[in-house]
Amino acid sequence: MSVLTLVRHGQASFDSDDYDQLSDLGKQQARLLGKHWADQRLCINRVYTGPRVRQKQTAELAGNDYQQAGFVWPQPILLQDLDEYDLNGLFKSFAPRLAAQNSDFAQLQEEFRCSVGQQNRLRDFQKMFELLLHHWQIAEPTDDVESWPAFRGRVERVIRHVQEQSEQGCRAVIFSSGGFIGGVVQHALNVSNQTALDLNWRIRNSSLTEFLFTRDRFSLDSFNMIPHLSDPAMWTWR
Repeated sequence: MSVLTLVRHGQASFDSDDYDQLSDLGKQQARLLGKHWADQRLCINRVYTGPRVRQKQTAELAGNDYQQAGFVWPQPILLQDLDEYDLNGLFKSFAPRLAAQNSDFAQLQEEFRCSVGQQNRLRDFQKMFELLLHHWQIAEPTDDVESWPAFRGRVERVIRHVQEQSEQGCRAVIFSSGGFIGGVVQHALNVSNQTALDLNWRIRNSSLTEFLFTRDRFSLDSFNMIPHLSDPAMWTWR
């Protein structure tokens, strides 16, 4: 059997001008992950990363600490299919249409716009985002936003690619985002679309979700583990 480890990126820069950058805490989470792998003396054979800066930064920082301990870090393979949901399309195209049709979402959007303080803004964003994704899952496809079925198709393409490209006994690592990881868990367990989102909300930054696989089998082994983050002050979800 081979092992696939999915890593969610470290904490990003929520509510800043550029979300797609690791925060200082996110960089520390990534470095601790690389050190943990080195301490465990894991041999990593293949590394994939999504196209987002936060995903690539997490891979780079974890890899640096892993290499500094004397281990070989494979050159990361960039896969566009490892991207998160189409967040740009969701917020620029889908959200305005939904706000015009759904007063509950419009109210949550306004509450987030007016909220003050990081904890309040995190809470209000989450409430708005959950309703946005729920409606996106059941919406009819449009040309300007990636649909939920298209997103699931991306997830399944990546899993097939890893299964086909990995030799027996391989240990592969993917650096991506929470939505993608929730989608892979859904694929492995064959759970509902809503459950996929529910899983997504629980995935911590820099956490590890692992699967055992062959070319014909793909099974969840562990979910949302953070063995490298012993201090609860390091636990974040966005």
